[in-house]
Amino acid sequence: MLNQYFMEYDNIGIAMGSTKEDKMQRKQFIIDFYKKWIIANPTKRIYNKSLGANIEVRFLSLEETAGHASLKYKSTVSVTFLSEVMENAIVHKDEKGNIVTHMPKPNVKNQARFSKLFIMRYEKMGFGSIKLTVGELRGSGQKIQYCITAMQND
Repeated sequence: MLNQYFMEYDNIGIAMGSTKEDKMQRKQFIIDFYKKWIIANPTKRIYNKSLGANIEVRFLSLEETAGHASLKYKSTVSVTFLSEVMENAIVHKDEKGNIVTHMPKPNVKNQARFSKLFIMRYEKMGFGSIKLTVGELRGSGQKIQYCITAMQND
């Protein structure tokens, strides 16, 4: 007798389970989503009000997000709000109102190109908190969307 597994999908086609196959399907969903987003947004950037700068989407954005957000169903869903999150996420500030930045992790190859990272948060009504990580490129200072995931403690 064959042991067959049937994936359960939500209404937009995202696998809801936690098997290896579900995660692979979610990764492909994210890759396909970014391809469509880039076609719809040929400049590949959105102005963020809180940061006061354009945030650009690059191949690294897709690569990091697909790798991390595909692990959890809710994080995969958060990617579908990409434009809204990039525009409206709030950068973390200290008690004096200064933007808080983080140093890239020295042992993470994909962060090596950044001089600093911004950890931003967006509260999506009816969904919860979404974390947006933005890196600032060394030299040019361009802001690059690094990763987007749902904050799982909601």
